[in-house]
Amino acid sequence: MSSGRDRVKLSEDEVQALLGENLKVQVAANGRDGFPHLTTLFYVVRDGRIAFWTYGRSQKILNLDRDPRVTALVEDGTDYFELRGVSIEGRAEIVRDPATILEIGSAVATRMVGADSFESLGEIGMQAVQKQATKRVGVIIHPERVASWDHRKMT
Repeated sequence: MSSGRDRVKLSEDEVQALLGENLKVQVAANGRDGFPHLTTLFYVVRDGRIAFWTYGRSQKILNLDRDPRVTALVEDGTDYFELRGVSIEGRAEIVRDPATILEIGSAVATRMVGADSFESLGEIGMQAVQKQATKRVGVIIHPERVASWDHRKMT
């Protein structure tokens, strides 16, 4: 007999589908004072991993440089019996390679606005992303432990 926890757990395909359907991830890094520093970011999935870009001098990057442990949460649903989510504990890889930062940023910007391709952002949009890339770093989360749930499976 399976536990209630096992019944609501997502399969790997369901995890990837949930990540593909949502736009925002909550990311917790360890602050210098020991308290979690929590932020919400737009993200993409690259090679099955959550990736995002952010300002290179942001507090989250200062925290991740000091301690790469990170927790990421993607969730949706409003009613209790609709709640779904994926919580990922892992290590943050900070990407400082300009070409990779631009790849991640282009994918995030394209996804944020629901565009079909980076080029469909238009010349002004593409230039804005390219300019932002000079101030940003990429982050790729390498999972070590994944927890998931789908309360729709309870009914």
